[in-house]
This record gives sequence, structure tokens and C-alpha cells, in this order.
Amino acid sequence: MPSYYELYRISTLGMALTDSLDELIQAGHITPQLAMEVLGQFDKSISEALASKVKAKAVMKGHLHTYRFCDDVWTFIIKNPTFKFDHDSASADKVKIIACNARRPGET
Repeated sequence: MPSYYELYRISTLGMALTDSLDELIQAGHITPQLAMEVLGQFDKSISEALASKVKAKAVMKGHLHTYRFCDDVWTFIIKNPTFKFDHDSASADKVKIIACNARRPGET
């Protein structure tokens, strides 16, 4: 089975899942091995759902403050970004963008 990026585990949804799994382990309802399988399935499902179901596009402008490339992962820090969507816009002081290779780790 190919592995998937674990980036979405630090999202609000991923953190809630991790907290819930920790509680279930502490209560003795599930094993740590089962919790790891659930997290692996979460990584796969969230990645596939975002790739196939999200069709929104945005235009972003801002100042590129920092960028780095390590282990096939790009990290960008953008200062004062402005995002323009079809019918809306948003801005922030700073945003961090993590971009990974479209091929999952272990895939050829």
C-alpha cells in the first residue's frame, strides 16, 4: 500500500481525530495499532477527496518572504497575501503554503 502525506493531520479535523483516537486508546477501547490504521486511512481519504472534489480556484498576490524545498516538499511564507475567489476575497498578515509532489511518497 502506498503511503500518503501526513500534512492534514495538523488541520482542525486531523487534530480532532487524533485527540479522539488518543481518548479511545486511553480508555482501552482500541489498540494503538488500530489508531495508526485509522490515521493512515484518514491521510488517504482526505488526500483523495481534496484532489477529486475541490474545484475552486483562487488568485493570490502578496510578498514572498521565505521559501524552501526539502524532501520533495515546497514551503512558502507569503506576507500580506490577498486571495481573490469567484465572488469573494480575503486577506491576512501572513500565510504558510506547503506544496507536495503530486505523486505520493513511495509511488513510481
